[in-house]
Amino acid sequence: MELHSPREAAAFALSLLDLTNLRDDCDEAAIEKLCLRAQTSFGHVAAICIWPRFVAPAREILGTGHSVRIATVVNFPSGALTEGEVLDETRRAVEDGADEIDLVIPYRALMSGDEVAVTTMVEAVRQACPHSCLKTILETGELKDSALIRKASHLAIEAGADFIKTSTGKVTVNATLEAADIMLQVIRDSRRRVGFKPAGGISTVADADLYLRLAETVMGPNWIMPSTFRFGASSLLDDILGVLSGNPAARAAAGY
Repeated sequence: MELHSPREAAAFALSLLDLTNLRDDCDEAAIEKLCLRAQTSFGHVAAICIWPRFVAPAREILGTGHSVRIATVVNFPSGALTEGEVLDETRRAVEDGADEIDLVIPYRALMSGDEVAVTTMVEAVRQACPHSCLKTILETGELKDSALIRKASHLAIEAGADFIKTSTGKVTVNATLEAADIMLQVIRDSRRRVGFKPAGGISTVADADLYLRLAETVMGPNWIMPSTFRFGASSLLDDILGVLSGNPAARAAAGY
């Protein structure tokens, strides 16, 4: 895959977007608006990513089998809930109609040296949602150290994650190209079909294109598709639509 123009990059990014509203003031009216925004005249996004309490209303709006998938978050954003609490969140979300689960790993436990906590949590959630896409949020901006980011990526993949994701979007440092490079290298070296999701702070097509080019460099041509790559963002959609329509777009508030 070669990206020859901003318009081509924008069209590709649209198909990979997890359109997000994880704002504290989110309500059902905002979810209805999000579902409508997810279906544009240029095509639809890959998924919406929302709080668990809004999964059922979103499913009612989108219906069963809709091309826009519903993702929700668990153990979010702290990564500090008990395993039982996280499993309850996960099972309820699946029952309400979630297609995808974005799990925050217990990254603070990992930072203190407890690798088993990560493995145990990911394996338990994997078993609780065997038919759902499981994305694991590493919170790389808090892990900071490259060796720790590499270790978190490896642990999540080995425990059964379908995707590894950079960030919650709720901390000071979210997605970075440096963290993305490490995570993509771990995916490549695992020789497993595992996806990558940068999230938080990606607001323009130019930003998105940098991650797409990095992924292509590390993973090779034709690897990037919705089943292996997502963007977690909200305001990115405005820039995508502005590029595709040829008109400048006003920026929406960030979805985190």
